[in-house]
Amino acid sequence: MIKQTQLRRAVLLALYGSTALAAFAPTASAQTATPDAAQASAVQSVHVVGSRRTGAASSTDTAVPVDIIPMTRLAEQGSQFDLAQTLTNISPSFNSTRQSGADGADLVDSAALRGLGSDQTTVLVNGKRRHTTALVNLFGARNRGNTGTDMNAIPLLAIRNVQVLRDGAAAQYGSDAIAGVMNIELKKSLGCEAVAGFGQYSAGDGENYLASAYCGVALAGGTFGVTGEYLDRGRSNRAEAGNPRIIGDSKSENQTLYVNGDIPLGEGKLYLTAGAQRRDASSAAFARGGIGSDDIPSRNSAAMYPEGFVPFINGDVDDRYGTLGYRLKFGEWNGDFSQTYGYNRLDYTIANTLNASIANLDLANGGRGTSANSFGAGGFDFRQLTTNADFSRFYPGIMQGLNAAFGFEYRNENYRIFAGEPGSWIDADGVGVGGNAGSQGFPGFQPGDATDRSRHSSAAYIDLEADVTDRFKVLAALRHERFSDFGSTTDGKLAASFKLDGDVLLRGSVSTGFRAPSLQQVYFSSTFTDFVNGQPLDVVLAPNGGAVANAAGIPALKEEKSKSLTFGATWSPSQSTSVTADLYRIDIDDRIVLSGRFDADNYPALGATLQSLGVGQAQFFVNSIDTKTQGLDVTASHRMPVASGRLNTFLALNFSKTEVTGVHAPSALEGFEDVLLSERERLFIEQGGPRRKATLGFEYTQGKLGTDFRIIHFGPQTLGTFSGPPVPNARYEAKTSADLSFSWSFSEKTRLTVGGTNIFNVKPTAQDPNETDNGFKYESVQFGLNGAAYFARLWHKF
Repeated sequence: MIKQTQLRRAVLLALYGSTALAAFAPTASAQTATPDAAQASAVQSVHVVGSRRTGAASSTDTAVPVDIIPMTRLAEQGSQFDLAQTLTNISPSFNSTRQSGADGADLVDSAALRGLGSDQTTVLVNGKRRHTTALVNLFGARNRGNTGTDMNAIPLLAIRNVQVLRDGAAAQYGSDAIAGVMNIELKKSLGCEAVAGFGQYSAGDGENYLASAYCGVALAGGTFGVTGEYLDRGRSNRAEAGNPRIIGDSKSENQTLYVNGDIPLGEGKLYLTAGAQRRDASSAAFARGGIGSDDIPSRNSAAMYPEGFVPFINGDVDDRYGTLGYRLKFGEWNGDFSQTYGYNRLDYTIANTLNASIANLDLANGGRGTSANSFGAGGFDFRQLTTNADFSRFYPGIMQGLNAAFGFEYRNENYRIFAGEPGSWIDADGVGVGGNAGSQGFPGFQPGDATDRSRHSSAAYIDLEADVTDRFKVLAALRHERFSDFGSTTDGKLAASFKLDGDVLLRGSVSTGFRAPSLQQVYFSSTFTDFVNGQPLDVVLAPNGGAVANAAGIPALKEEKSKSLTFGATWSPSQSTSVTADLYRIDIDDRIVLSGRFDADNYPALGATLQSLGVGQAQFFVNSIDTKTQGLDVTASHRMPVASGRLNTFLALNFSKTEVTGVHAPSALEGFEDVLLSERERLFIEQGGPRRKATLGFEYTQGKLGTDFRIIHFGPQTLGTFSGPPVPNARYEAKTSADLSFSWSFSEKTRLTVGGTNIFNVKPTAQDPNETDNGFKYESVQFGLNGAAYFARLWHKF
């Protein structure tokens, strides 16, 4: 038992130093204990993602790489106020960069593992599938054409730990788990605590205000944790003097409430998780010029904005999540029955804008040339209902122990698009210059874009995990899943680990996987008016199966298929030193991408067909490329006494390279692969995230004083340009930033932390603004474009 505990401590130490080790710190020491000692012992009996074994103790009980990141310290002292940015500065394989000038993608931060898309990672909450957002990312440097999970809809103070399974797991968890799985485990411990925080950039803008409180109460023999949070993030602007653009963080005001707990009921426990967030966000669109510019009368009105204007894309985000379940034991079997509900809605209001075609018509009729300055532009929502029945049993007499699990899942999904008010999309004058119709900055969804689509899926799985000997462990999983819209798929996984002498553990896995096309990708539709050869024609992102897509010969979307291979080792020579290394390869066939725009110039035959439908340009979601992703994850950690304090040092690295290995155009588009996937779009897939990332951290505690110094290195990226060759591609050199903070414990219950992030004010490599996606010299890559920031955080336990 002592040896097992030592191994747990050593492996967790390798996974981000004392941040992970805090869960096993001796409660006798005020310096090393977590603020909630009860939580420390409880962590040892939680289930770890990637294993369905009852009472799984830690990541060392699984045959695949799992990062366990306790959030207690980060919620109390961390420099970041939301989950996505917190994980970006901790986990080497996780990446999330705030976008700027990317429309709806500015309002919801996308996140991804191992350089793949945000929709290729499954996110769980307490082991139950969490819904994705309704938003499809269409612009920006990250996750174009993807729909991901909004990590920032869950407050930090509500989270006990985040488990990151860095391995393909579709055979265990279903669709999307190609890059891995993230499980967010929420707190339900007794006691109350609160955090107040403030931060801003060194430039003097982007103020952040945080007020968060958690309280765990005993109720009917069980425990429920309630978390409320208010987070107000101000807008930042890095545009140079004289530039009318606003480049930086979007404005966001979040109000969040989460409840998590269980109570005894009959022979088992009834458990509940429920949460809701209301987010009022605002992003700045491209600026429109004033009198004397080309934007009058095409995109402006001299009577309304003689000096020009910046439209604001305001989004009201409504996110809800809930799970109600019942766990019980009957005989030797464990049963878990649950119903999960997820809902995400985004409504657009375009402010400080106009419809230039309305202004032109007004002027032609003897008016001043004005229109409304704000329009409801419509929006979309996504609803997901997931029903699970899971069963497991441990057989101690088979080999050294066999855990058998099987279960069933039924999921129903619905996606809707709502049209905006007529002024947000109408072409009132009918003869204007290109781009004058609809609300400037973001034309509203038209009635023809509106949709209401549903599908359902059913799945069955079996999962076996055996201790063949006290050193050799094997895991096998098989899952069959059927979707109502494209058919069925069967996937499998085999993993094993072997303990060598000298505290070395070898592990590896091989698996197949899949990702179902999201309803958002299948049915998203957007239409706006542009002028081609002087004629008003629609530019359409055409939904799959619609009239335009069918006329273009676009086949029905089907699932992406993957093969994953992982091989690694852990070495724990002592309780104070540990190293892990894992190689991986992920091959994905029939990956879904958003095509380029087809028109009469780049494809005359198809262009003629489109024009007969009143469409000038069209683009589509298509299963059209194969990719190969290879990489290496390394962690190393060491802790030691220094003077009268304790120093924890940890290193975490990720090397990842994604390559497009094949482009397969539908028969109707053969010969036009360069339009289907341009070099620019290919580079977004291959290098949307940095190809390497490393975090080196030093945490020193002496008495009441604690310091945290972290160095974060982001590797280079190469992105495409609008002009294409011979214009050089946009090369972003490798950059390294540093975070520094100091904490003072007034008592065991009160702590103040102050510090800074990116303290040396590092920026991405400057580019030609005419060739970047956001039209600015700094693109939203690596760690972003805002520069240094400072913060203060006060934590108190009641």
